[in-house]
Amino acid sequence: MHLTAERLDRISPSQTIAISTKARKLKAEGRDIISLSAGEPDFDTPQNVKDAAIRAIHKGETKYTDVAGTMALRKAVAAKFKTDSGIEYAPEEIIISTGGKQVIFNAMVATLNAGDEVIIPSPCWVSYPDIVALADGKPVIVPCGQNNGFKLRAEDLEAAITPRTKWFMINNPCNPTGAAYSAEELRGICDVLLRHPDVWIFTDDIYEKLAYDGFKPATIVQVEPKLRDRTITMNGCSKAYAMTGWRIGFAGAPLAMTKAMDKLQSQSTSNTSSISQAAALEGLTGPQDFIGEMVAVYKARRDLVVEMLNKAPGINCHKPEGAFYVFPSVHGCIGKTTAGGATITDDESFVIALLEEQGVAAVHGSAFMYPGHFRISYATDTDSLREACTRIQKFCEGLH
Repeated sequence: MHLTAERLDRISPSQTIAISTKARKLKAEGRDIISLSAGEPDFDTPQNVKDAAIRAIHKGETKYTDVAGTMALRKAVAAKFKTDSGIEYAPEEIIISTGGKQVIFNAMVATLNAGDEVIIPSPCWVSYPDIVALADGKPVIVPCGQNNGFKLRAEDLEAAITPRTKWFMINNPCNPTGAAYSAEELRGICDVLLRHPDVWIFTDDIYEKLAYDGFKPATIVQVEPKLRDRTITMNGCSKAYAMTGWRIGFAGAPLAMTKAMDKLQSQSTSNTSSISQAAALEGLTGPQDFIGEMVAVYKARRDLVVEMLNKAPGINCHKPEGAFYVFPSVHGCIGKTTAGGATITDDESFVIALLEEQGVAAVHGSAFMYPGHFRISYATDTDSLREACTRIQKFCEGLH
């Protein structure tokens, strides 16, 4: 008799975590490892946010809240959507969850029936297909080429829609590529969705504040208000406020959808930590200058990494508009042998050899449903990034 349920066979442990685990093991053995595999800011949570959490503890704000979050935080999230994107949500249409991942999980489990299809542009975050599969849905992966900046074309979305399509998911800016869509670029996608009234839209905007060179990522309902009644607009505090460990995600959605997610959450985790909610309230309503300072550092790092990687033989690195990742191609390295004698057969063997021979941990593109590439997070101190890119250059120069 099997211990685990069949549904667990449909998913695999996060491959980004697997690489981080291997890197930690080598580090524990005394190896000099630079890890570029984690998707979290290397900045500390702003002091005012930490202070707000401490005040909440001292004031005894340590009880259950409403499942969907405190009314003060839901109002602040509604204000954030209005200020940043011009979207009107009532506080009752907002739900606060334990990280963005729970919002996705709630939405998929609450709505998918066996065989329902979810269109996911790739490269995509590793968790999307697995969450869909866990909820009995069928992930439909639509590849988006580097020659189009890793962005979905309207005609490719149109071609992927079938009578079984329940959801279309979009991540803007995107993990793992950093690709971001402007309002103009989303217009064609919105036009396709207007022609298919039964398709719901899930937009993951968690990296929205991390964009460079004056680029402004847009969001679906902002571009096409007619899609509001079938769109979940998700965001959170993890990336913009360096609050990954606080576990705060949130979403605005039509009331019936918010109620469905609330119902599910009431029987899983119930409310998000009351202390984290107090911290998030300060993050959203307090001074915002921290974000601009962080973005300026990320931009300089992005420029450094793109320039250095494009000097490595066999690597081609596109310059992204947002997030804190680059997703270079390793097609020019496949079929070659490393200085240490390993053969590069694909993107996974590339990152394993890179970790073992040069002590640089990155994540292979196959983990993001897009082989032939690898992901580097530049949410790492600049000196470490420079050293890591020097090692990657050396690694690639040693291929023969």
